[in-house]
Amino acid sequence: MDRQITDQTLRALRRILRATDQGGRKLAAATGLTPSQLMVLQQIERDDALTPSAVASRLKFGQATVTNIVDRLETAGLAARQRDERDKRQVHLHLTAAGRAVLDSAPDLLQERFRDGFEDLPGWEQAMILAALERLGHLLDAENIDAAPLIDAGVIDRTID
Repeated sequence: MDRQITDQTLRALRRILRATDQGGRKLAAATGLTPSQLMVLQQIERDDALTPSAVASRLKFGQATVTNIVDRLETAGLAARQRDERDKRQVHLHLTAAGRAVLDSAPDLLQERFRDGFEDLPGWEQAMILAALERLGHLLDAENIDAAPLIDAGVIDRTID
């Protein structure tokens, strides 16, 4: 019985990983963005004039990851950095018109569908799912891995299959 449950759990995990990958590919085809890049754009839209460190904190991404993502978004003309008028050490992020257009045309993210369904669950079920996923992360030695995948930081080139 233990082996059967293990196999079913691994199969469920593979389906989740495949759904995540397919969602990322769909997003890339529609917008040219990775899921993490879109999440950063959405965060900037929600709270205009955020600092990169505030984005990192809210999304639970590493500071270096956010810096890399913002570099790419700025190069693509989707976001802009602006120095604070009073404190020149502070940099604020703003969405450009092109960034807003990309957000308007982006397909529904897997994360958004998850969030909508998850928030409809009773609190006890949310807590059980969270505990199970945290335990799974522990089993996979993933507790200290940045929430943004390496592919979004440009470490892995998805265009090479």
